[in-house]
Formats: sequence, C-alpha cells, structure tokens
Amino acid sequence: MSTFGTAFRVTTYGESHCKSVGCIIDGVPPGLALSEADIQVQLTRRRPGQSKLTTPRNETDNVTIQSGCEQGFTLGTPICLTVPNQDHRPHDYSETDLYPRPSHADYTYMLKYGIKASSGGGRSSARETIGRVAAGAVAEKYLAEVHGVEIVAFVSGVGPIQISDTSAAALVASVTRADVDATAVRCPDAATEALMHDEIVACSAEKNSTGGIVTCVVRNVPSGLGEPCFDKLEAQLAHAMLSIPATKGFEIGSGFAGTRMRGSEHNDAFAADSPGAALRTLTNHSGGVQGGISNGQPIVFRVAFKPPATISQDQPTASYTGEPGVLAARGRHDPCVVPRAVPIVEAMAALVLMDALLLQNARSATRQRLPPVPAELKAIKPF
Repeated sequence: MSTFGTAFRVTTYGESHCKSVGCIIDGVPPGLALSEADIQVQLTRRRPGQSKLTTPRNETDNVTIQSGCEQGFTLGTPICLTVPNQDHRPHDYSETDLYPRPSHADYTYMLKYGIKASSGGGRSSARETIGRVAAGAVAEKYLAEVHGVEIVAFVSGVGPIQISDTSAAALVASVTRADVDATAVRCPDAATEALMHDEIVACSAEKNSTGGIVTCVVRNVPSGLGEPCFDKLEAQLAHAMLSIPATKGFEIGSGFAGTRMRGSEHNDAFAADSPGAALRTLTNHSGGVQGGISNGQPIVFRVAFKPPATISQDQPTASYTGEPGVLAARGRHDPCVVPRAVPIVEAMAALVLMDALLLQNARSATRQRLPPVPAELKAIKPF
C-alpha cells in the first residue's frame, strides 16, 4: 500500500522519472502554523546532489502546498504537497529493459505488476521518500510545538567503520541536528567521520557501494504512546523504518546486544526525583518503550541499510527471458545511502509518533468524559 498511519494518514505518490512526487496528508490538526519553508528544510537535507558523496542528480526538490492551508494555518482538511521531478533521465535505464539489476526491485516489480516502469524498480526508488519527508516535517512541527519532541538521527556506521559504543551513548544524550549536518557524512563523531568519508570515496572510485547504520534518538516523548499487542510502538517504528528503501535491519534500545546480558543487568530500574514525581528509569536498555508503550524516556533505535544495488561495475546476470548476460548499469546513484537517509528516518519516526499521539489523545478525551475511576484503581496502595 502507499498509505501509512491510522489517525494521521499519509499517502505518497510518484516514481523516480514521472513529472512530480509528493503526498496527501489527512488528519493534520487545524490551526497549526505551517509554511512551505517549514517543510523545505528537511527536503533540502534529503535532496540529491548535496555533496560529492551522493548521486550527482541535480534536484532542488522545492515543495508546494497545494491544499489544506490558508493564510499560513492548517484547516484540518487534507494537505497536498508536490515536488517536481526536474532532472529525470529515463533513458539512463535502457539496459534494464533487457536485464533486471541484481538485488534491485526490477524483477519482483515485473512479477507483481506485469509491467515495467522506465526506472525498472518503480516506487522502490528512494525518490518516493520525498512524500514521507514532507509529511514527516508537518508531523514533527506539531510534535515539537505541542510537546517539545526532538528527533535527531545520525550516521553511526558506514561499511566496517562504526562509532564506538561509548561515543554513541554520548551522542544519544546530547547530539543536535547542527552537529549532524556539520559534515557531509552526517556523522557527528569527528574521528570516525573522517574514516567513513574515505570509505565512501573509495567505494565511489571503485564504482561500487557500501551500506551503513543510522541511529535515531527521540527526546521528550510523551508517555503512554503505543497500542497493546500488534500495534506496539516499537512494532510501528520497525514497520516504518523497514519500509524505507534499502533497509535490512531494525533494533531498539539494547537490541541484539541485549541477548548477551543477564536480566539483572538489562532491567531498567525505576526512580523518582522526589516523592510523588513521575517515575524515570536509571538506565534505558528498553529504548524508551516498555510493553509496547512509551515510558517517557528517550526512544533510541538503529536502522541498517544495505549497499545500494545499482553500481556502475559490469555484473553477470540473466535477462528477463533467462539468457545469461552482463549488465553495465548507467545512471546516477549514491555509493552509500545513509547520509541522505538521516532525514528519512527522522520523518518516519515523526509519522509514527504523530499517529500514536492522536490515537492516545482520542482515548484520553473520551475517558475524561466518564466519572473518575476509584483511587485504589489508579495506584498501588503502600503496604
């Protein structure tokens, strides 16, 4: 499907080489001050051609608000956002008329739809994520203004080069988007960033590609977000992140490292700063989510991205009819997607949290119309 969310619904449209891409957002609260500049900042961080480490495709990705706003405020009606495709070159993909690109979506899209887009993979292109980033910017503006939510993602791994656990923990506590955007790699750890930069440059020189990891922290998250069982908050986040092109893994909190810990080490003990104050946890191995519901601590997760499938090396493959051959791909592609994936990860986190917040607000509003529940049901009595 091309629609994400329940109360805050986003439908994206467009392919890599059509006339435009964008989205329709349904469920934006009325009265939110919103301009194209609010959205453009994230689209500019995502756009191609912003450094020598990314695809040279030259797109300004300027957004236009088509509906749902008047005099700088949202009306509560569907918002349509469009971004034109200006530097599209479908002829760069003529080789894929004969050969599906290894590990790309060309073959599976042909099997599913029985027709091939000019770019082969159709909506599997990262160009589709423009609509997500635009919608995420709207969601993030509401979350920040109403609850002070702060979402910051950064590159924590490129190929074999990884930020140390100690450095990553320090960044999670204090990193800002200004820190992240200070380098083209979007890794705020200076020593590691230099190594990552060289790794991406080397891959590009070899006409090859490499994968990486994006870490994301969300601060000031309201507690109580997320639904029991099938729509747990971490499940929704995993759904959102693994829907991003080129993703192959998701972990939250301690993730897979938690499997090597004892329960006594992994459990997040509760504490209060003063009697009657809200509880907090002394550690955050849970990554801000317990029982599928946010506990008010920072949400921390990581997303793994595979090496981009399209490379400029000759690759042995087979034609759609099964004859062996060699694919010499052309086109303009990222040697590593993670620097441009940072705002996409942030956008999808904002969409998940905005949807969860609206659902929780609906529950809270309906509950408040009922008589108060007995005090003994709201808290455990002391012995």
